[in-house]
Amino acid sequence: MKKLFTLLFIGFIATGITAQEKTTATIDPNAPVFEFESEVIDYGKIEYKANGLRTFKFKNTGKSALIISRIQSSCGCTTPKKPDGPIMPGETGEIDVKYATNRVGGFSKTITVFSNASEKMKRLRIKGIVGKNPALAKKKASK
Repeated sequence: MKKLFTLLFIGFIATGITAQEKTTATIDPNAPVFEFESEVIDYGKIEYKANGLRTFKFKNTGKSALIISRIQSSCGCTTPKKPDGPIMPGETGEIDVKYATNRVGGFSKTITVFSNASEKMKRLRIKGIVGKNPALAKKKASK
C-alpha cells in the first residue's frame, strides 16, 4: 500500500514538473512590424451626427510585406476599413475607422487588427463623447 502511494505521489510530481515547462515561441526576425503613430484616437467632444471618420496611420518597420487579413470592431457602431494590398517594408499605411455619431454620450471602442506581423493581433482604440441631439434639446426647451 505504501509503495502504491509513493508511486502515485511521484507520478503527480513528475506531471507537475512537465506541466511547468515553458515553451518559447520562435519569432521570425524577418516578420513585418507595425509601428503606429498612435494606438488610441481621442475624438474629444464631438457634435451629434458629426463626421465620425478617423485614420490610424502606421509604418511597416519590418523586413517583409505586411498583410492585414481582417479587422474586427468591438461593436456594430464602429466600421473599420483595411488597406487593399500589402504594405511593403518602409512603406506607410492607413486604417480608416468610422464611428456612428448618432449615439449620444461617451464611447470607447476596440478595433482588432489581424495580420502576418510579428504581433499577430494588434488592438487599437477610439474614444470620445458625442454631444446632445439638438432636435431633442429644442423639444425639451419648448415644453
